[in-house]
Order: sequence, then structure tokens, then C-alpha cells
Amino acid sequence: MARYTEAICRLCRREGEKLFLKGNRCITEKCAVVKRSYPPGQHGQSKQKLSNYGVQLREKQKVKRIYGVLERQFRKYFKIASRTKGVTGKVLLQLLERRLDNVVFRMGLATSRTAARQIVRHNQISVNSVRTNIPSFLVTKDDLVAVKTKDKALAKIKDNLEMTKDRTVPSWLEFNKNDLSAKVLRLPEKEDIQQPIEEQLIVELYSK
Repeated sequence: MARYTEAICRLCRREGEKLFLKGNRCITEKCAVVKRSYPPGQHGQSKQKLSNYGVQLREKQKVKRIYGVLERQFRKYFKIASRTKGVTGKVLLQLLERRLDNVVFRMGLATSRTAARQIVRHNQISVNSVRTNIPSFLVTKDDLVAVKTKDKALAKIKDNLEMTKDRTVPSWLEFNKNDLSAKVLRLPEKEDIQQPIEEQLIVELYSK
């Protein structure tokens, strides 16, 4: 499975904003965006005016990095969204939000989506009582996502839950803290996403 293996903080610096790719570390003074608020590389501190294409590209790259999706899979999501009834941009964001690794992150069981992906890959999550280790699995209405592990792994997840206690679980999920499960009440909407995303720029980019 292809994945990004380079320095994570460079991604946030490149987009010029916090993407919270390292969880709680991103809200401390150690955050690279706070320490060096300019793009990485030799010409990072030079001022460059982006073209319309550049603005669209940066928005697409930002969303890809937030959800930890590479170009091939992201383009696949766009094709699905463009064939689905509804507004393409909103459907695209809905598909990304419905990913199982994102749901685990939204439940507060992991401090970042990367950590949530690892929890899923390690067979610690079930969907409707069936163990599911595919991070890109798309949940749907009335699905029940729950932790299916014990001992050391369970203790780590509970530690994560304590670290993310101030994070708000989105209203499309009904989270039960006692048994570490969440029911999907409805499909997510753009309003449920906690970061500013201009999905129309992505639609314009791919429509060229």
C-alpha cells in the first residue's frame, strides 16, 4: 500500500497552515508552522503570487494531505463524486469523511489520521461486528463502528481518548465512550468538517 513517508511538517509549511497531521503536537510551540511560517525549500521565503491554477492545485493538495490520500486514490474519489447525484464537491468531501480511518480519528480514538489508520490496519476496529482493517472502507448510515481489541492496545486507545477529550465528535456520529463505539446517524455534510476547505476549487481543477 503506497503512503507518504517523508517529513510530515513540510506538508503543513507548504500549505501555509496547520493541517494537524501530528495530532496534539500541532497545537504546541513545537509546531513547524509556528516556528517557520514559510514554505520549505531554497526559495521558501521569497514572495510568489499564485495563478488561478496554482490556487486550485494548492487546495487540492491541502485536502489530500489532510485525509492522507495519494493522487491516484483522490482522483478515484473525484470520479465517483462526479458520477454521483448531488453537488460534486460536497460529495467528494463526504466520501473522504466516510473513510474508516477518518471515523476512528473523529471518534477521538487517535490523535491523528495517521495514527487512526494504524489502528485500523492492526485489526483493532470492527464495523457492524465484523473486523475491518481497510482504512479506505466507507461507512454508511446506521453502521456501528467499535473497538475490538484488548490489553495493551486497548490501554493505548484509552490514553488517546484522554488526550483528545477536548475534541468535539461531529454530530453525524453518536459516540458511546463506555464501550468505545459510534453509530453513524447520517452521512456527513460539509458543515461537519472542522477545517476550511474550498471544494469548488478542486472541481474546477479536475474539470479542465
